[in-house]
Amino acid sequence: MSTTSIQPTTRAIRTRVDEPDPQRFKALGVIGIAQLMIVLDASVVTIALPSAQRALHISVANRQWALTAYTLAFGGLLLIGGRIADYFGRKRMFIISLLGFAGASALGGLAQNAAMLFGARGLQGAFAAVMAPASLSLLTVTFTEPRERARAFGVYGAIAGGGAAIGLVLGGLLTTYASWRWTLLINVPIAIIAALAAVPIVRESRAEGGKRGWDLPGATTVTLGLLSLVYGFTRAETDGWASPVTISLLSVAAVLLAAFVLIEQRSETPLLPLRVVLDRNRGGSFLASLLVGIALFGCFLFLTYYMQAVLGYSAVKTGIAFLPFSGGFILSATLASSLLPRLGPRVLMTIGLLMGAVGMFWFSQIPVHADYVAHVLGPQLVTSIGLGFAFVPFSSTALIGVAPHDAGVASALVNATQQVGGSMGTALLNTIAASATASYLLLHHGGPTVASEGLVHGYSVGFTVSAAVLLAAAIAAGSLVKASRFDVPAEDPAMAVSGAAT
Repeated sequence: MSTTSIQPTTRAIRTRVDEPDPQRFKALGVIGIAQLMIVLDASVVTIALPSAQRALHISVANRQWALTAYTLAFGGLLLIGGRIADYFGRKRMFIISLLGFAGASALGGLAQNAAMLFGARGLQGAFAAVMAPASLSLLTVTFTEPRERARAFGVYGAIAGGGAAIGLVLGGLLTTYASWRWTLLINVPIAIIAALAAVPIVRESRAEGGKRGWDLPGATTVTLGLLSLVYGFTRAETDGWASPVTISLLSVAAVLLAAFVLIEQRSETPLLPLRVVLDRNRGGSFLASLLVGIALFGCFLFLTYYMQAVLGYSAVKTGIAFLPFSGGFILSATLASSLLPRLGPRVLMTIGLLMGAVGMFWFSQIPVHADYVAHVLGPQLVTSIGLGFAFVPFSSTALIGVAPHDAGVASALVNATQQVGGSMGTALLNTIAASATASYLLLHHGGPTVASEGLVHGYSVGFTVSAAVLLAAAIAAGSLVKASRFDVPAEDPAMAVSGAAT
């Protein structure tokens, strides 16, 4: 029986594992479009940012909020977004969040000042925080056969990683041939079409079992804690790490995040049940995913400004220069879906993350006058192929063995770790690179290329830190993720949640 309305029916539909959803591949297409839109929006504005900055008279200090407002709202609200999807129905909230995302995108595309743009970006992130965990939970429910699920995760992983680079290409094309506003407005028709397609194709499901509650103290402390953390990193760029403002913000962040952990330990209906992250395999996967988010977002930011500000590339040329990253990522993520059942998540994660670290270190060798093949294309391919191998196990490992009523929050953590990491990485690595550039310029005076040399030195330091972060991620995956092969247990969450489909 299929559901053609976003309203949940009163009759329970029990989906047998041996009776796969006949529209599952159409559903994968709809979910893939939504996920691509979420990931694109985290990067598509990057190349358009210089144009938006000029048009809306945004200061240099505040320009990063066009990126950070989205990733911070996304990462900070993902946990409660997963609970909303669990309780009210994943299909219902998937469709509602798609329509809300379309409205927020329209608001951002029509922004008349910086505040309106930043607010719209934050609103986009809030709706994405509901859409993303609903998408991943629906994917888990829809594909119940292990090999098909591995392929579905391969598609999802390819979109999750490769979409960021595709966003840079699309951003360059739209900015050059239309307007920076279309990097936001283009979401409107895509989101509406995806929402309409989801109505007859996607099956409804919701969490069954477990206590229900909203844990508002937990949601408040974790969101404010993350905001203080990212803002603290941002202020460090202008005020210095030892300034009272920076120290105060980072201290408040530490207190709030520690309070969040204590609240979750004592809450009857925690926003983040600690059992979800304390499992060794899932915890290692989440930690590695967080570290990848820190390294990857900084990489895109540095490369964008390096190619435009130092190499003199146009927005379109910069976007095209990122295409190999998407190609390498999609290729390796597709291959990883076939290798995952044979090698297991630990092997793929560790090898992929080590390759990513090598690629980032290669990026750190960029000169002022670069050869594209040697200094941009080569490290792009190594990094993207490596991270493509890692992204697929992130999604699958995070959901194996999760109880049905925790499936939404576990799904949310897959995206939350990457988005929170991206917010932290954008602020932290940008601060580190700017500080390195300032120090270089203090020590070197004169010369026609000293300004460019200072910028490149800052980017190089940022890439070196990113390489160290990916190396730490490889160590975390190799030491914590103990599953030696992808062996779906009898109590697989996808099977359990399928039985609760309504």
